[in-house]
Amino acid sequence: MIMIVAQRELRSLFLSPLAWTILAVVQAILAYMFFSQIEFFMQIQPRLAGMQAAPGITEIIVAPLFGNAAVVLLLIVPLLTMRLISDERRNQTLSLLFSAPLSMTEIVIGKFLGITAFLSLMMLMILLMPLSLLSGGTLDFGMLASACLGLLLLLSSFTALGLYMSSLTAQPTIAAISTFGALLLLWILDWGSGSAEASGGGVMAYLSLVRHYEALLKGAFNSADIVYYLLFIATFLILSVRRLDADRVQS
Repeated sequence: MIMIVAQRELRSLFLSPLAWTILAVVQAILAYMFFSQIEFFMQIQPRLAGMQAAPGITEIIVAPLFGNAAVVLLLIVPLLTMRLISDERRNQTLSLLFSAPLSMTEIVIGKFLGITAFLSLMMLMILLMPLSLLSGGTLDFGMLASACLGLLLLLSSFTALGLYMSSLTAQPTIAAISTFGALLLLWILDWGSGSAEASGGGVMAYLSLVRHYEALLKGAFNSADIVYYLLFIATFLILSVRRLDADRVQS
């Protein structure tokens, strides 16, 4: 039943112009950034030739591409998640959803997987850019795999938080703005942690979404970073389930 809900969400996305517009705009923006990094690499290549242990294509082109992709998708994901539950509430079809032979857990996970599948497709399209470099160079596949895993976990975290925000309101616009604000706060949470380590800066750094992602971008695979994202996703999915359960009891 979970997969039925996920397929329904994915199909509804592609039946609207929003998904196609997002795919086109994101690819255009990231393609421009990708070619800009290639141009930068060509400019500094003579200097890299004389360096020992010089950074390669993956460090100079691929890692910044995935870093830029995270920032761009920070703006995009709230647009995808804002209608997941708020539309049901606004159209007063939530009671129909409750009457379906589905548990709240199946509904939440199904909607989550539907959006995650769309974002995974977008990530695969982004991955084609660095893979095209194999025609004229080599890549660090370990670092590339770590970056892909990091981006997938980051986008899944965005989706889980966006789903929860959508469950709190009947207005998609409010859900989108709330999701973006919460994600931005979690993104910049550790900006002052370097000078405030003794006053809880270490905790702020750990809670920051970007700190764990940067480590994976550098190819530093740490189980603590993976656990952080999994706990983050699970927390907001559980909160979404509890919110819907409370709505079902009230109805």
